[in-house]
Amino acid sequence: MMNEGEPDYPGREKLLALLRVLDSESGPDTDERPCSYLEGRMYAQQSLTLPRIPRAHAGEFMAHGFRRFGHVFYRMRCPECSECIPLRVPVAGFTPSRSQRHVRRRNRDVTVDYAPAIRPVRDEVFDLYQRYLAYQHPGTSQFRDRESMEACFYEESTDTLEISYRVDGRLMGVSIVDICERSWSSVYHSFEPDFARRSPGVFSVLAEIEMCQRIGVPYYYLGYWIAGCPAMAYKANYRPCEVLVGGAWRSMV
Repeated sequence: MMNEGEPDYPGREKLLALLRVLDSESGPDTDERPCSYLEGRMYAQQSLTLPRIPRAHAGEFMAHGFRRFGHVFYRMRCPECSECIPLRVPVAGFTPSRSQRHVRRRNRDVTVDYAPAIRPVRDEVFDLYQRYLAYQHPGTSQFRDRESMEACFYEESTDTLEISYRVDGRLMGVSIVDICERSWSSVYHSFEPDFARRSPGVFSVLAEIEMCQRIGVPYYYLGYWIAGCPAMAYKANYRPCEVLVGGAWRSMV
């Protein structure tokens, strides 16, 4: 497995040994469930529940294709499907497309605030999250209550930021981002439906990639790219990008 080039740190060899074991045990450890991205498909995961871990450890997990919700680090291990492909942006070479530059210009008046993503979630953020779910994912019951939201996004599992985007003081969107030693990993973004025409999700990715560039963080992880799902296919629009295929990160042509 190609990792992200973390420097040596205490416990690294033990962690890499654990990851090699997980790589060799390629099957899932969860039951199969209906996939919410591809109709008619079933999904399963390989998962690991961990206490709080340092940035360098979190970065190794991301480099091996894991995602995080709460204290659970997981990656897809679907028996009959391999459409969920981890994707990351090497930020040093990133150049926004024409449409992305337009989104950036449209949001020149946006201000950005940072805070640790820790409990309790602020009322303002939770209320925006509720409106976002009703707009973007109507009918879903997943993570709708405050306790579920906090358990998924505000658990102190590693160093995590809550990044707030505002227009004239009004909250436009909120990103939850894991801060690893040599990477940032996007966990979730929700936005105020009234600002949908501003493409707040696109703008947040552009802003966070730019933040990584400014502070010298090499990689920005966008999660799973799914070519057959419009809600997930957009991630390949941030070029250049790399995908994790066959145990190695490869440039997407």
